[in-house]
Amino acid sequence: MTQTTSAPHHEDGTAPPAARFDAVVEAAVQQGLLGEGCPVAGFIDTEGVRASVGTLHDAFAATPGVLHTFAAKACSLIPVLRLLADCGMGCEVASPGELRLALEAGFPASRIVLDSPAKTREEIRLALALGVAVNADSLDELRRVDALRNPGTASVLGLRVNPQVGGGAIGAMSTATDTSKFGVALRDAGAREAIVTAFRERPWLTRLHAHVGSQGCPLELIAAGVAQTYELAEEINATLGVRQVTSLDIGGGLPVNFADETVHPTYADHVAALTAAAPGLFSGRYALVTEFGRSLLAKNGFIGARVEYTKDAGGRRIALTHAGAQTATRTVLMPDAWPLRIGAFGPDGTPKGGPVLAQDIAGPCCFAGDVVAYGRELPELAQDDVVVLYDTGAYYFSTPWAYNSLPRPAVYGFRVAAGAGRDRTAVTFATVRDAQSMDAIAAESGLAHADALVERAPDRGA
Repeated sequence: MTQTTSAPHHEDGTAPPAARFDAVVEAAVQQGLLGEGCPVAGFIDTEGVRASVGTLHDAFAATPGVLHTFAAKACSLIPVLRLLADCGMGCEVASPGELRLALEAGFPASRIVLDSPAKTREEIRLALALGVAVNADSLDELRRVDALRNPGTASVLGLRVNPQVGGGAIGAMSTATDTSKFGVALRDAGAREAIVTAFRERPWLTRLHAHVGSQGCPLELIAAGVAQTYELAEEINATLGVRQVTSLDIGGGLPVNFADETVHPTYADHVAALTAAAPGLFSGRYALVTEFGRSLLAKNGFIGARVEYTKDAGGRRIALTHAGAQTATRTVLMPDAWPLRIGAFGPDGTPKGGPVLAQDIAGPCCFAGDVVAYGRELPELAQDDVVVLYDTGAYYFSTPWAYNSLPRPAVYGFRVAAGAGRDRTAVTFATVRDAQSMDAIAAESGLAHADALVERAPDRGA
């Protein structure tokens, strides 16, 4: 599906982010993408995605040959992955499902990296057959690779280490703590020596991988973990007397500013922090791989949801919408760590004005904590209005939670381009994913095996 609607823009022919998204909300309502029959949907700014990828490439431009992979978990939608492939990205995957999606999206196997702390033999076997790069997560997994590896495989093989440099503000997003489940704990007794030995015994092991964490991790912490990995690579090569480690997978993890529209820190800030912590990182001695996800997409997408009802309870105004824990899972379960900006729009999709009122924005899930925002000062919401959850282009609508068997929302890509008139822009939508149907929910819930657990009486007429 592709549809176009006109909306106002700046005199210079461009629209600021807020104005561009305002136009998209109005167009979505006009075209029936948000409304009675489709009360929640996700939206991706395709030109914004291209611009973000361009900014990433520009930041690393001084170091040729960097493979920038997109962390598929941040938006596991094939059309979005194909857009990223078209922008020159590779893909980082962490499951058989994500590998399948990456291949369907058109990423060459040579530009795919498989990371996971619990790979099965079959996953490893398939990756090696395809020529997908594999980062082993443990010494035990390396021994499994020993048994499965064909000497003729084109796969680049690496080992993930945990530099144990500490955690950020969100513990669940910090992967370089002393007890993280990821990688070989570098500072544990005997670990460093074991890693060097593992490389000595495997001349085909040529990559080191580390990822410190993402949201809540400051740049200095991320850079410290990368610096530890760089120093380990230098030590391995010096000890072995040969340049065996030839590439470093430095992960991603650039945090996103959810407080307002501005993008900070930037990829340039990230490169500056890495340069300060590990001056030799960009010398060209090592090929580099990155694995950014959230920072590429978060601000390039939003969720729109219809207000079904409003009510007052205990002196608190509550707006009941169709966007809750099923799509904003992290925000509902960890509201202080994952706050979202909220926009208020009328039934026609235009921004609401008027006096503001402190209101809770609640979702449709059947538990009391299903609230995406508490006490937000917004124009008074009413039935049939639309709320927008900004900065949700990564994770939120692409990996929904099936709580209450709520359907997965439709997702649309959009472009806002200058139209024929000086004061108009064209908003064009393309379907990325259809809304999940009731038939699909029933099928996913075992409809084909409905009688599997029911004991049937013997047929006495036979």
